[in-house]
Formats: sequence, C-alpha cells, structure tokens
Amino acid sequence: MSTTRLDGRRIIITGGASGMGEALVRAFPALGGKVVSLDLTEESGTRIAAEAGARFIKVDVSSKQSVDAAFDAAVEELGGLDVLVHAAGIAPSSPAEDTGVDLWTRVLSVNSLGTLLTNQAAFRALKDNGGSIINFASAAGITGLRNKAAYAASKGAVVAFSRTLAGEWARYGISVNMIAPAIWTPMYDKTRSEMTPELLAAHDEQLSRAIPLGGRLGDVTSDFVPVMAFYASEGAGFVTGQVISIDGGTLMVR
Repeated sequence: MSTTRLDGRRIIITGGASGMGEALVRAFPALGGKVVSLDLTEESGTRIAAEAGARFIKVDVSSKQSVDAAFDAAVEELGGLDVLVHAAGIAPSSPAEDTGVDLWTRVLSVNSLGTLLTNQAAFRALKDNGGSIINFASAAGITGLRNKAAYAASKGAVVAFSRTLAGEWARYGISVNMIAPAIWTPMYDKTRSEMTPELLAAHDEQLSRAIPLGGRLGDVTSDFVPVMAFYASEGAGFVTGQVISIDGGTLMVR
C-alpha cells in the first residue's frame, strides 16, 4: 500500500503512548517525519518513541504550564514545527443522569481544555510559516453517544473550536482539521475481552450494521496511518475546517 511521504516534516503528536497516537509515533518517522511524542504516561511513551526513532516528552495536556513547557522543548528539538496531531484524550463511561461534576470537569479538562492549550502552543510555533493542526474529534461530538455524555460534550467542543480556528488562523497559512476515527486498537481489544459472549455477539452485530465498509472497525496500519500521513503532508494544505471520518462510512457528514 502506497503511503504519503513526510520527509522533513516536523511533527508533534500528543497521546503518543498508546492507541492511535502510538501508531502514528511508530509510523511517521519511517515516512521521513521528525517526531516528538507527548503523553502523560512516561514509561511506555519513552519506550515507544525510542523504538520508533522519535523523542518523548512528558506532558499533562490539561495544564497550561506543562503544555507550554513541553511544546517549547519539542519545538526546540525539532527546529520548528509543521504539524500538530492532537490525539490525547479520555473517554470514561457514565449515563447523563449520573454524570457528576468531578467527572464532567475531568473529561472536559483533558479533552476540551487540552485542545485549547495544545492548539494555542502550536499556533505560536506555526504562525510565521504556516502548517497543519489535526485534532481528534469523534462521531460522539456530532451525533452524541449513549453512556458517554461528558465525552460527547467534550468532543462537540473540539469540533466547534477547531472550525473557529480554521477561520481565524487561515490568514497565517494554518489549516485546522478534525479526525473522527473508528479504528481497532489494543484498548478496544481490552474492551472486547471484558464483554460476555452474549454482549460481544450483540456488539459485533451492531457494528456490522453501522459500518458500511466491512462491518468492523478499521485497521490502524492499513486504514488509519495512510490517511493521517496525507493530512499531515503538504499535499493537504488547501483543506481546512473539515471532519475527516476514518470510519468505514459510519459518519457521512462534512
């Protein structure tokens, strides 16, 4: 499978210690990108970055002080910045009626405030020469998601904020897009392992109806990485303000 080259692209990836962020940290250096991975989980983040030929810096995306310090160090390490892929986030479950203030605050602090802080930090490095910001949104932020009220609200904020940035920062040559992925990850393996056989069968049946292409979540290597490589490349520079659904056709919206 042909994948877009990223030769010379200077890239920060948040959430690089697991899941889809980890997949990008592993893939992008092999495509020619120079990568710094940011995550709160230091042990696995450091190991993954070292294995991939990237650099790791610890960060708490809900803390302005932590984000600013991490981005300053990352930009210095990279010698500038061309791309931010902001994948860091959390998705705890809770019915709307039982969602407490602490849970709501924690989820929005990581997912929504984290997007504000990382995007502002990236802006300071991108505003003179332009570049790309790719924020992780979710179908939940557009259609809602049962049992994940706070998560859905936080991702709705990411969509609205990102589209606002796309309009405001276009004059600096900065594109801002959003990813809405439905991809099979080790975290999803864990979720499946915790289901009873009956729940798993019902879950798979629901996916077969919801995902037109193949009826299952996408593969991180063949379905996810090539799309992300394109949107991190110079070739995607005339695309902004869009929700890019890497989900087999589940979310058919602009």
